[in-house]
Amino acid sequence: MRDTSKIEARAADLPMITAIVVDDEQLARAELIYLLKAHGDIHVVGEGRSGTEALQLVKEHEPDLLFLDINMPGQNGLEVVRKLIERRGKAKLPQVIFATAYDQYAVQAFEISAVDYLLKPIEKLRLAQSLQRVRRFHESFRRTPEKMGNSLDGVLKALQSLPLTAVQSGAALPAASQAKLMVRSGNRMLLIDARDLICAAMQDGRLAMVAKDCEGESNFKSLDELQAVLPAASFWRAHRAHLVNIDHVREVIPWFKSTYKLLMNDRKGTEILVSRAQTSRLRELFNL
Repeated sequence: MRDTSKIEARAADLPMITAIVVDDEQLARAELIYLLKAHGDIHVVGEGRSGTEALQLVKEHEPDLLFLDINMPGQNGLEVVRKLIERRGKAKLPQVIFATAYDQYAVQAFEISAVDYLLKPIEKLRLAQSLQRVRRFHESFRRTPEKMGNSLDGVLKALQSLPLTAVQSGAALPAASQAKLMVRSGNRMLLIDARDLICAAMQDGRLAMVAKDCEGESNFKSLDELQAVLPAASFWRAHRAHLVNIDHVREVIPWFKSTYKLLMNDRKGTEILVSRAQTSRLRELFNL
């Protein structure tokens, strides 16, 4: 597990971000609020258990950030976002992070614009990455607040396009649009779709990338920076020094003392050792 102490220490020098946590499960709310206490610039000003309470709390506190469950009694997450957009011009619009128990495929549908998602049970590392994104957008929206409304519009359109039954069942859904990444290969600078990135690793202080049709070096200085811009549902840190695209894993190979290797789907057949700390996550991902 990566050490997030540096991320949390830097938070002390950042502007305060007010947040509201809404989830119909009391234990889920309590766990998230507990994890947020490690981030000194995030101040939870309220919590609720339904969409109706979410709207009331947003109206009362005008928070910068709203953690929102998808399925709740009364108004669901989609309806809350719709109501927030209707209020545009009358009240401050928060950033929204969805909290969901849906599987890795369904949850990709929520990788949209400034909005992030957290997969339950929430991991400290994933939360730290999400809050880094929040901080960047928060600073941008403080300068140009009209962007926030546009962001929520995009979320609403994307969510409305999803069949409700598919979302509720956790069925496979189309992935959100992919970012472009640059790969330096010799004297060439190649652009690839994020979904075509197979794996990345730190080698001698440089970030090496292997993609579907090429390989080379990245402009990102660390795996943490690269991972922050990739769809979290597809990219996983199998090892502290290795980031893999789980959609490009060809084979899981049992290895020494109950460990595993991953055989990747690139031309060279790259093999990546899964760390002991990530073995349980591997079993979850592939139902081992």
